[in-house]
Amino acid sequence: MVQALAVQVTEMQEKEQRGQLISPEVNNAVHAAFNALQQTVLVNNSRTLEDLLREMLQPVLKAWLDDNLPGMVERLVRVEIEQISRPRRPMRAS
Repeated sequence: MVQALAVQVTEMQEKEQRGQLISPEVNNAVHAAFNALQQTVLVNNSRTLEDLLREMLQPVLKAWLDDNLPGMVERLVRVEIEQISRPRRPMRAS
């Protein structure tokens, strides 16, 4: 039974090969070459989503910080100065 199944598989593979223009060995070699090329391109020129987002957001973030950071820092420093300069109340003994 196993031999009969193996014969059927071999016959099916032979029929498939007759309909193809190249042999399975050549097909495998071509796939291997293209996979190697793909890996080389990805390794040498890879740009991650993080890289793209960083490039896109950097000018937006810079503009926002240029517009808003000085006012935020000034306001926060003013609050801190007011807190420091307030006279402290003496603590009552209980």
